[in-house]
Amino acid sequence: MSFSPLISQLIEVLCCLPGVGPKSAQRMAFHLLQRDREGAKRMATTLLEAVERIGHCSQCRSLSEQSLCKLCASSRRDRSLLCVVESPIDVQAVLQAADYKGMFFVLMGHLSPLDGIGPIDIGLDKLAARLDEGEIREVILATNPTAEGEATAHYIAEIIESRAGIRATRIAHGVPVGGELEFVNSSTLSRAFNARTEV
Repeated sequence: MSFSPLISQLIEVLCCLPGVGPKSAQRMAFHLLQRDREGAKRMATTLLEAVERIGHCSQCRSLSEQSLCKLCASSRRDRSLLCVVESPIDVQAVLQAADYKGMFFVLMGHLSPLDGIGPIDIGLDKLAARLDEGEIREVILATNPTAEGEATAHYIAEIIESRAGIRATRIAHGVPVGGELEFVNSSTLSRAFNARTEV
C-alpha cells in the first residue's frame, strides 16, 4: 500500500525507536492521526522540549536538565563509592533494584574496536580524572555482561589498578551472560549487586 509522503515520513521516523518495526510504526502513526491528534501534539512538543533542554550531568554524564543531576548534587550519597554503568537507563535499574547509596559514572556505551569506539569515546579519560580527585575508594563495575561489557570492565580495572587506595569490584554474575541490565528483573540484579567480587 502506498501512503502519502508525510505519512510515510511519520512511519519512517517512528521506526527509529528500539523494538519498533514498520508494522508497529504504521499502527502508531495511524492511531495518532485517527484517534489522538491532541496526544500527538503533546508528544511532539514534549519531545522537542526534551531534546532542547536535556543534556548530560557534568559529573556522572547521565541525562539531566541541570548541569549537575539530582544524584550528584545530593549530600546524602556516599562519594567514596562509584558505580560505572553503560547507559543512563542502567542507573535507574541499579537504583530500583539495589540498596546502593554511592555515585555513578555513565559511559554512554562500551568499548567496541570494530565499531571504532575507543576509551576516549566512552569518557574513560574523564573517569580517570575523577579517580585522581582522591574521593573514591571503590569502583563497582556494572557494565553489561556481554563480550563488549566484559572487555570494558577489564580495561577500567586496569586503569584502577594503577591507582593506590582504590578497590575495583565487579557485580556478581547472577545477571545472565549476554543480557542487558535494563531487562534483568530486580531481585536478580539486587543479588548480583550485593554479591559483587574483586576484579
